[in-house]
Amino acid sequence: MKSPRGILARLMTLGLALTVAATAFISTSAEAQQPERRRTLLDLLFGERQPTYVPPQDVQRPRDGKVRKKNAGSVTTINTRAPSTRAAAAPAPQPKLENAKKVLVVGDFVAGALGDGLKTAFEDSPGVVVETRANGSSGLVRDDFYDWPAQLPALVGEVKPSVLVIQIGANDRQQLVTPTGRLDFRTDPWFSAYGERVARLVSVAAETRVPVIWVGLPAFRPQNMTADALRLNTIYRASIEKVNGEFVDVWEGFVDQEGRFIVTGSDINGQPVRLRGNDGINFTGPGKRKLAFYVEKSVRRYLGDMTSPDLVRLDASNLPALASLPPSESKAIVTTPPIDLFDPELDGADELLGGTSPPSSSLPTPRDQLVQNGRLPEPPVGRVDYVKRPVQPAAATATP
Repeated sequence: MKSPRGILARLMTLGLALTVAATAFISTSAEAQQPERRRTLLDLLFGERQPTYVPPQDVQRPRDGKVRKKNAGSVTTINTRAPSTRAAAAPAPQPKLENAKKVLVVGDFVAGALGDGLKTAFEDSPGVVVETRANGSSGLVRDDFYDWPAQLPALVGEVKPSVLVIQIGANDRQQLVTPTGRLDFRTDPWFSAYGERVARLVSVAAETRVPVIWVGLPAFRPQNMTADALRLNTIYRASIEKVNGEFVDVWEGFVDQEGRFIVTGSDINGQPVRLRGNDGINFTGPGKRKLAFYVEKSVRRYLGDMTSPDLVRLDASNLPALASLPPSESKAIVTTPPIDLFDPELDGADELLGGTSPPSSSLPTPRDQLVQNGRLPEPPVGRVDYVKRPVQPAAATATP
């Protein structure tokens, strides 16, 4: 028969073996849940690193910004997309006033771009309306296609503008037909005949009795077209200044520091933007706004306060209703007639409040002495205007 000490020793050995087996089973199960990782050279030299956390593989991240996680027999959807932060829509511009001043823009396709830019410039001004009457293919050479001197009075009578803006000439680089024959472009007879047509249009514009602004041509990508625009601008400036009109030069806004044509430049806020189209002739949206920037200053000077965006409609609808005041405030209103500060007899008195009559004196005043005697009294001794020399006492004679 075995002793109790031996039985106790065997029981302790069996318990220790069961503990080791359970620990090994738990470690094996935990390692089985993690993906296998290949051993690297660093593991061989410094030992294996602690296993990193690996996210569960049953989480899906589709493109719609929602996470779908598989649970026991179901799928949970979690929205991870941030709430929409769309910018608030810009407020609608104020409606134009019935008595708003009108700006009439006429000319070719460049004038059409200028008209679009001016509409944007005065979009928030309820007192200004921009009307564009441009013919993109027109000019002063082909008057058989569109005769501007003949059509301008009717346009002014229809729109009744307060300011007239003209920009034309981009299509005029071609042969000119006169009663005496055809004139080739860039010849002296051509420039002479063309100047007469410009002067005719300027004269018709001056007869409308409306302030006239002639806008010069900008630079273009073709070098010969840019050189021609410079020559034509001198004709426009000379003609409009003869009738006391205003010439607006936009050349500096579409060339670099060396005077060369640019496609990309600064906008009205100084930010680099694309100003011209791919053809180097037409304008982009920022280019139209910059073209109008040079004309906007002159238009504001002619129209004055009507260009203010804070201009409101002045009628009875803007006045506060007196009936809406509380009864206590209505009773406290005291109506007082206007008082003339120079009329002290309004209340029956003959002097102002606190006024006293000056004290009477029997002695004549310096003024009275001047009127009666024709001279002022002698100044007192010691005053700055006392100029008499003091009388020296006679010296005593010595006795022998």
